[in-house]
Amino acid sequence: MKKRIVKDPEIRQTEILKAAEELFKNQGYVNTTVEAIIQKVGIAKGTFYYYFKSKEDILDALVHEMVNKLCEDYQKIAVDPEMSAMDKMREMLRGENKISEQENELTENLHRPENRELHERINIEIILRVSPIIAQVIEQGNKESVFNVENPLQTLQFLLAGSQFLMESGLFNWNEEERIKHVLAMQSIIERSLGAAPGSFYFI
Repeated sequence: MKKRIVKDPEIRQTEILKAAEELFKNQGYVNTTVEAIIQKVGIAKGTFYYYFKSKEDILDALVHEMVNKLCEDYQKIAVDPEMSAMDKMREMLRGENKISEQENELTENLHRPENRELHERINIEIILRVSPIIAQVIEQGNKESVFNVENPLQTLQFLLAGSQFLMESGLFNWNEEERIKHVLAMQSIIERSLGAAPGSFYFI
């Protein structure tokens, strides 16, 4: 009789998450079944359901993991007493260097139609959890007179929602010329919305 392997709950949960993440990357969230995850990890169905109620639970866990890391990184920048508000915005919004190679690989796969739900879930989490951190920096910019924003959080949430939908959703398939025009327009909109000097957000 084969001996049952008992693992630390945290290790087992991580194994399930990593297996699901790999399957989502390779075949898409929609096309991945709970059964496929169970087979890949090599566990009993009861073990899976001990940790997760459904595939949607795994989706939420992966989203929280990614956004938690982003929040940690941004919070460190936001509270740095040595940095100006504009330096903090530049550090936060320059983007890809804030995402690990593994997370970036998952992010690249979000544009696939079968991963739309995962992508939308991450965008919502970013708007709800990351925007308050960036709003702190905008408030600092108000005090430093580099920004002039009456409602920092709400203004930022509109900016994030617009940029995510138009530039990051993968819905529009802009060619390179169209993409550049949209980026330049977004730069201008951000500067005007935040009351920042023209050209100050060149880094986006």
